[in-house]
Amino acid sequence: MKAVFQTDVGKIRSHNEDNGGVFMNQTGDYLAVVADGMGGHLAGDVASEMTMTQLKQFWEETEEVTSPQQAETWLKEHIMKVNESLFRHSQTNDHCQGMGTTIVAAICTKQFATIGHIGDSRCYLLNANGFQQMTEDHSLVNELVKSGQLSKEDAEYHPRKHVLLRALGTEQIIELDIKTVTVDEGDMLLLCSDGLSNKVPEQTMVDVLTSDRSLEEKAQALIDVANEHGGEDNITLAIVQFLDVSESR
Repeated sequence: MKAVFQTDVGKIRSHNEDNGGVFMNQTGDYLAVVADGMGGHLAGDVASEMTMTQLKQFWEETEEVTSPQQAETWLKEHIMKVNESLFRHSQTNDHCQGMGTTIVAAICTKQFATIGHIGDSRCYLLNANGFQQMTEDHSLVNELVKSGQLSKEDAEYHPRKHVLLRALGTEQIIELDIKTVTVDEGDMLLLCSDGLSNKVPEQTMVDVLTSDRSLEEKAQALIDVANEHGGEDNITLAIVQFLDVSESR
């Protein structure tokens, strides 16, 4: 596997409330994380950085993950630990009251990828079947689309597009959406904050991911497109490419 993580403040914001990274456990499997923080003055930074730091530490201490069930359990248990930590911090620090963060995280092995998410940061899968969004936004606008009250086209420009129905750290108990996919040689995962997905059309994502560039160049190209289209938000992404897929399934 190969992976890259990149984040950019964008063209409007003065500071970056996004965080994340790609981390390796003791047997060389990856955990990719993107967190888009929110809250009062600088509290979003605190939420996303705490999320990244804690998940990094948990993953680096983890030994081999051999099954999707084990990966799903790991994500649930450790993201719940982070949620408790964020919630406690927001309750005991006045300047962090109400803070929270989105989270999209993927455990990537040679046989499968297990994806967990809360909020509107996304994960996409590019494989032989095409390009597919693997996560469903926990947002007010997405619920309106699902219920038929709003078209997908109108949702793109809705003034309440950023209203989340679920975020990490905002409640004592939170629900994590989770799914596992098998992977083949050449498949790619793209994890990103809404600073990317709101600005870069899916076809452009596909064009960049399938281009003859290095992973680092692909990540920078996607950020450049988001900034060219306004760059009003922080822009963060991780790309994981599956190159050494195991034959033994």
